Amino acid sequence: MAKIKTAVIYYSSTGTNYQMAQWAAESAEKEDAEVRIRKAAELAPQSAISANPAWEKHQKATRDIKEVSLDDLEWADAIIFSVPTRYGNVPAQMKQFLDSTGPLWQKGKLTNKVVTAMTSAINPHGGQESTLLSLYTTMYHWGAIVVAPGYTDEVTYAAGGNPYGTSVSVDMEGNMKQDKESIRKAVAHQAKRVVTVAGWVVG
Repeated sequence: MAKIKTAVIYYSSTGTNYQMAQWAAESAEKEDAEVRIRKAAELAPQSAISANPAWEKHQKATRDIKEVSLDDLEWADAIIFSVPTRYGNVPAQMKQFLDSTGPLWQKGKLTNKVVTAMTSAINPHGGQESTLLSLYTTMYHWGAIVVAPGYTDEVTYAAGGNPYGTSVSVDMEGNMKQDKESIRKAVAHQAKRVVTVAGWVVG
């Protein structure tokens, strides 16, 4: 069987969602997927970034990672998103990219893409679930197949129990408040699940 082409697309200001994207990519590669990690383009002014040392540090550390393009979406069989919540919604950086996908959508190029998503927020009830549901709304319009983790493995409970996608609470510097190993296992399970389902769809 051909390798499942998997795009891991993230936006991260201080590094949390970048870390989750890396874990997802590692899990997908263990399933023999061909993986691309891509980031959403930054929209915030440099003055705002420079005012937050953790944000500026992360920006510099990931400057060589390619920005996501429509070609990455067309290429992928499976897509894993990782984004922080912004007032219970998708951050502007990712939303702008999603809003640019109209040309692919009109041509049916996003139909049957197998997708899943992860998120983070400052506190446990900071909008994680609504952020994932908001992102998935775009996927429904695409005609994509949303593969949430649900309660398909015990690791979901250990990571906080969000059935829509792995979510984590962080401090202002992007440090995870939950046990990192539990989050890593939940991310790995979610990535494996989406690659497996994509294999059924493609195969």
